[in-house]
Amino acid sequence: MSLKHLVDFNDITTDEWFGLQKLATEIKSRPADFADYCKGKLLATLFYEPSTRTMLSFQTAMYRLGGSVIGFDNPGNSSVAKGENLKDTITIISSYADIIAMRHPKEGAALAASLYTDKPFINAGDGGHFHPTQTLTDLFTITEDKGRISGLSIGLCGDLKHGRTVHSLLRALCMFGQNTFYLVSTLSLKLPQYIIDTLKQNGNTVYEVSSLEECIDKLDILYMTRIQKERFASEEQYRQQSGQYILDTEKMAMARKDLSVLHPLPRVDEITESVDFDPRALYFKQAKNGMFIRMALIIKMLENDCDRTADIYNLMDVSKTHVCPNPACITRTENYLPALTNDIKGPRPGQSCKYCDFRIN
Repeated sequence: MSLKHLVDFNDITTDEWFGLQKLATEIKSRPADFADYCKGKLLATLFYEPSTRTMLSFQTAMYRLGGSVIGFDNPGNSSVAKGENLKDTITIISSYADIIAMRHPKEGAALAASLYTDKPFINAGDGGHFHPTQTLTDLFTITEDKGRISGLSIGLCGDLKHGRTVHSLLRALCMFGQNTFYLVSTLSLKLPQYIIDTLKQNGNTVYEVSSLEECIDKLDILYMTRIQKERFASEEQYRQQSGQYILDTEKMAMARKDLSVLHPLPRVDEITESVDFDPRALYFKQAKNGMFIRMALIIKMLENDCDRTADIYNLMDVSKTHVCPNPACITRTENYLPALTNDIKGPRPGQSCKYCDFRIN
């Protein structure tokens, strides 16, 4: 595996994905064979915002591989509370750990952190931007259940604007063939246009609809998401959007017999508990699969003895910094970061911030 860091799922080649899938399947079927694979290795889990599944999944994965874990799950209990910047935290932790997994509320924080470490770095979620290891989990679960990840009819429902799991999954699926997507959301929570453009440019069919009833009978996969309270500026704005989409037994009765229901979890009220007993509900199996695919990822990234120092020095021209217009971007708070942009191709060419993908011109 040639991967230096996993910031975005699209950092992985298709061959590397199939290698990870194969290894995760082997680990799932023969876990005892991998019990000492990471003996003597140390994983740092740096969680700047709350997490249950992702953090515990990473920690359990490392322990089951025979390794150890350090880190924090509350920045208030670290030097961050004293004003330490992200660069310094990552640089120090890199001198202790063999591999790092980080979750951060700012979009682009994962790329920013990866610039300052010579150890394998894994994005465990950066704001509403990306969540690549959840994408690995989703693809692994879909492949197990459907035997393929293309030629499917896939519905995504809920908070598609802030949903980093949705953003990562859609970009990843573009790598493996064409699908038909039904995007179910309110106008305020619709999928960002740049991702819709990416889907269409890669030959996918995209429908934007306002209710589950409009499409549930057409779906092979239904990917439910919660309305993310922590992404709203006020309680009132959150309440205006919450409770809009609820999957219950009545809606499940309208669906195909072979529908697969996924959810990155946690759920709030968007799936009723009665659906848990439906064999088409795969979200708890999906969560368990996350441990196996993260075990495979840790193994592969620790095996890769590539040079991870080049980016630190080649990209550090502190005379050229920028502050992205996206208020959620990491450049708004870490003002030492180098100016990095991507070229936007297609009918509306321009540039986007490399950290958070926000269009800047």
